[in-house]
Amino acid sequence: MERRTTRSDIDKYFLKIASVIAERATCRRHSVGAVAVKNKHILTTGYNGAPAGTKDCLELGCLRDALGIPSGERHEICRGVHAEQNVIIQAALHGVSLEACTIYCTHTPCVLCAKMLVNARIKRFVSFGKYNDDSFLSLFRETGIEIDIKERPPSQITYLD
Repeated sequence: MERRTTRSDIDKYFLKIASVIAERATCRRHSVGAVAVKNKHILTTGYNGAPAGTKDCLELGCLRDALGIPSGERHEICRGVHAEQNVIIQAALHGVSLEACTIYCTHTPCVLCAKMLVNARIKRFVSFGKYNDDSFLSLFRETGIEIDIKERPPSQITYLD
């Protein structure tokens, strides 16, 4: 058995966690996961899917696909709540401030999520995947949110058995 000799860097670690969170997504187009982190501690998580207690796209099919709506357009024609929105909602439900935290997400945000993250006063956004909307870039730069686009972390988990 080969022994692991290095420790995963913190960004890679939390991006890998965001990837596992994305496995719960119920969107047929993108599986997106997000995790809010402050001082190396997880505050909240979120993935994209239908509102709690409602039927999801895996069960009902994708309305956007049925109507031929491209990714990144007409967000209102979707039953899904974005992963970043769910991170913020979970924080609100549990009385957790996201101020000065880092959001690790499998994809860059749409402009609607970016506006919410600005108002949640996050400090940093880290991702490896690209959503079909770059308008978040100028908004994050204007408001001083640090943007880090990393390489996709390996999907392999190293165990010490």
